[in-house]
Amino acid sequence: MLLEIKGLSKEYQRRGKAFWAVNSVDLSIGQGDFVNIIGRSGSGKSTLLNMAAGLLMPTSGSIRLAGTELYALKDKEISELRNTRLGYIPQGLGTLSTLTVFDNVRLPYFLSRRQGDASGRASFLLDEVGIFALADMLPSQLSGGELRRVLIARALMNEPDILIADEPTSDLDIETTREIMELFARINKNGTTILIVTHELDTLEFGNRVLTMASGQLTEGSHLGSL
Repeated sequence: MLLEIKGLSKEYQRRGKAFWAVNSVDLSIGQGDFVNIIGRSGSGKSTLLNMAAGLLMPTSGSIRLAGTELYALKDKEISELRNTRLGYIPQGLGTLSTLTVFDNVRLPYFLSRRQGDASGRASFLLDEVGIFALADMLPSQLSGGELRRVLIARALMNEPDILIADEPTSDLDIETTREIMELFARINKNGTTILIVTHELDTLEFGNRVLTMASGQLTEGSHLGSL
């Protein structure tokens, strides 16, 4: 398994009382999978993704990414593994406003020492996602759909094994949503494993697995009554 999650839980305190945002979740994702996780707002989807991406320490449980126990590593080692093996697209617009589109895409390359042609790779990705002509623009000059493409290109910069996206089409119109999902399908066909959290049922035709998150627990299948 490329990503293997076992007994994963995250506990928070609210007004002196404990509640489980994620409660004993098991999930295995193989190389080449395209997995959609659906569920209502507050069901624990984003918390699960943030732990899977190495951004949030779980209360209990384990996450193995490409055979490595993620939270057995030190913070710097987790960052290095994420930079090398995992692409992450956050909820909302996470570009750096002072950098051009081109430099936003190139940025992950320079976070670790590596060899290669960063500019060539960034140019290829911008062409791949259909916004090569916007390379010299700033994020403030782009539409929501264009910004989403920048984030996708940036997440792919270091050729990750798995691409994790948190509500990647939540603020887009129907036409742009379909364009982005078709782009994800093409990326997946080219060999990148994809894990997406969404609440939009129209996007579920893209992918080979659907799981439902409800009250912090994950179950296989699309349980529409829980949405």
